[in-house]
Order: sequence, then structure tokens, then C-alpha cells
Amino acid sequence: MNTGKNGLSRRLQAVADLVSPGKRVCDVGCDHGYVSIYLIESGRADAVLAMDVNRGPLERARINVEKHGLTGYITLRLSNGLDAYRTGEAQSLVIAGMGGRLMQSILTKDKEKTEDFEELILQPQSELALFRKFLRTEGYTIVQEEMILEGGKFYPMMKARKKPVYGICQAEGCVSAGDGSQQQSGLPDGITKELADAFGPCLLAKRDPVLYEYIFRQKEDILRLIHAMGGQEESERCRKRREELKAELSLLTQAERLYQ
Repeated sequence: MNTGKNGLSRRLQAVADLVSPGKRVCDVGCDHGYVSIYLIESGRADAVLAMDVNRGPLERARINVEKHGLTGYITLRLSNGLDAYRTGEAQSLVIAGMGGRLMQSILTKDKEKTEDFEELILQPQSELALFRKFLRTEGYTIVQEEMILEGGKFYPMMKARKKPVYGICQAEGCVSAGDGSQQQSGLPDGITKELADAFGPCLLAKRDPVLYEYIFRQKEDILRLIHAMGGQEESERCRKRREELKAELSLLTQAERLYQ
């Protein structure tokens, strides 16, 4: 995995760049502290509260923060999720590199703390459709998304705010940004809630090229699996799996058509 001079991978650089400038930031799961350090050195954040559940990563972050001379700007704190966070300390919450279910549990454990933030910068590693649906049902709007291909893996990330509608992308270059072409649901025309949850409303709306590559690869993989299952005597389990694959393929095809 390639890293820049600031120690950030392309994935973490993209996550950090989703933070709105001039915010106080809470970085949950700060690891080595590279995101926190970048946010201060780039002038993107005024102050950062960097937290981690493990002492080892927090100690490495402390060493890096001291090496960069940023102890006056970055506060380090041992914390399981948002347990040690006090309301009013930050405006932007960053959580990256965790599974979707774990991230959801952090956000729901103390909703008063979660709702204290003006924006959530999130990079779930798994259960993406379920996680986006969770945000939607909790009343959050995904206002910006990016997708990075790094080391052969796809990493989607998003900025979410508490708003009454869902899926109106405000990112530069997004075809739905401010042009009034949304459905009553708040989604751009042609994008259903199921598609938005599966692939990301903003990524679809701006016809993100990395997402297209992801869709293409997923379709190829599923078609190979279906072909490999052909001609076999099917058990009930096998038939069920085939139907699941066909449903996934149908959703991928619907998403692909948006690019045509």
C-alpha cells in the first residue's frame, strides 16, 4: 500500500479530505494518528481529539504527534468508541476502517453524543448496504461520497449530515447537486433506495468511474459463479444461492444502466 510523505494511504487521504474545513474533529480509532496530524498540518481542522480503544495505537499516535510538534492541537484519549467523548468537544466525527456493524454500534450506543456532531465522515469496510440503510432510517443525508481503489480493494467513504431528506449529493461534479432533479424521496431520478443503499447515492449520481469498475468486476465474478453452478444437481441450498446471485446480478445491472 502506497503512502505519501504525510504517512497517509490514498484511502485515508480521501477520508481526511471529506472533513469540512475549519472544524474541531473527533477521530475515533485514530491508530497511528496520521489522519489527525494531516488535518492539523493542512489547516483543515482547528483541533483534533484522537481516540482509540487500545493503548498500543494510542501510544504510537502520541509519539507521532510529539514528533510533529502538535501536542497543543491534538488531544489523545483512551476510549471505546465515543465513551470518553464529551458533547461539545468537536463538530466533525471521523470513523474509518471498521466493519459496518461495529461502526453502527458506536453511532447508536449514545445517540446524544452522535447527534452532537455537525457531520459524520465514515469509511465502513463491510455491510455497506445495511450501513447506508441504517443512516437513512436514522434520518441522515449522505451529502458526499468517494470511492478509492487501492491494493486491489475498493474503499467507499461518505460524509453524512442530519437532514430530513436522503441522498442529495453536494459534491462537485455530481449531476444531482443543486439542479432540482431529485425525486420526492430526495434521490436523483432513476436511483431507488435499494440502489442507493447498495452502491451509494452520490457515487451513482455523479457516475463515479471507480464505482463503475467495482460494478463491472462484481458482475464478472457473479456470472462466473452462476456458470460454475450450471449443470450440477442442485440441492435446496444451491438453488437458494443461485437465486441470491441472480438478485445481486439484477441490482448490479440496474446500477450499470445508469452509466449508459
